[in-house]
Amino acid sequence: MLDNAIYTRIDAITQRILAGGAMTADEGRWMIALPDAYTPWLMAGADRLRKTYRGDEVEVCAISNVRSGNCSENCSFCGQSGHYQTAAPKYNYISETQLAEQAQRARAWGVSDFGIVSKGWGLRSDKERTQVSAYLDTLQTQSDVGRCASLGVLDRENAQYLKQKGLENYHHNLETAASFFDKVCTSHTYQENIDTIRFATEAGMRVCAGGILGMGESLDQRIELAETLRDLGVESVPLNFLNPIAGTPMAGQTPLSPLEILRAIATFRYMLPKAEIRIAGGRHFLGDMQSMIFMAGASGVMVGDYLTTKGRRVEDDIKMMKDLGLEIRGDTQQRRARETTPA
Repeated sequence: MLDNAIYTRIDAITQRILAGGAMTADEGRWMIALPDAYTPWLMAGADRLRKTYRGDEVEVCAISNVRSGNCSENCSFCGQSGHYQTAAPKYNYISETQLAEQAQRARAWGVSDFGIVSKGWGLRSDKERTQVSAYLDTLQTQSDVGRCASLGVLDRENAQYLKQKGLENYHHNLETAASFFDKVCTSHTYQENIDTIRFATEAGMRVCAGGILGMGESLDQRIELAETLRDLGVESVPLNFLNPIAGTPMAGQTPLSPLEILRAIATFRYMLPKAEIRIAGGRHFLGDMQSMIFMAGASGVMVGDYLTTKGRRVEDDIKMMKDLGLEIRGDTQQRRARETTPA
């Protein structure tokens, strides 16, 4: 039998956040552990928070995996790691022409931000800096899409270098809670992740940082991750759901169920009511329930392919958003630009 006191508590938390308050970590731990039966009510509250703080405009992004395979890092979930035997593709930097074509195609989809993603620890050499600089020059001259990059751990000098070269957004996931990180990666530290976010912010870039749920962490550790992101003031939070890859240490993990995914999205919306919450890898585990990510509080989505796995058809994602009456931010930007351009 359902407990009306639970509905009442969800409503009280919702009203407090709508009035400008915040949810405590204890409340977050309670919320994310609720039984499946309460998920629709929780989603209804999260949807109110999304509409209040983010509106019905959805931020859509896409990425280019510009260099793949044989990565020096040992992230336990990643098919690109050189520490494991997987079927992930292996290639060096793609050409600037290929990157421009991918960016232009993404912009035509309505994408507002396009990410340059490269394996590895960070910008360790002049050769890497020169290549990334060439990519950023290409995006600036051949596309009006927002320029994003995910290049691994940064120091202060490289963060400032990227900003000077025209990078607008820096993506660097924390991946998980600090208390679980040693089960995920040992080739760099959690503090290096935190420092990367701070250096990128100090350099004047918008930071996109989130994690992967379903790697074996506890529900409390999911809230620990949300707390850390909140404390860091992260503006854009991508949520991924582990897609177990053969050959990696996490190949045997059981994917999250659709209702657990939706409850996690909703709880992150409560913990981070004003943030862009962007759903990325692993959303195919929702099956026919993919459209519900927005009702659960998501306000952004990644379209196209991921790093080493295929995504859903972009046309299907675009139709899904339009059927829901959502405005794609990239489309809005293009329309406003046309309206303000003299005839």
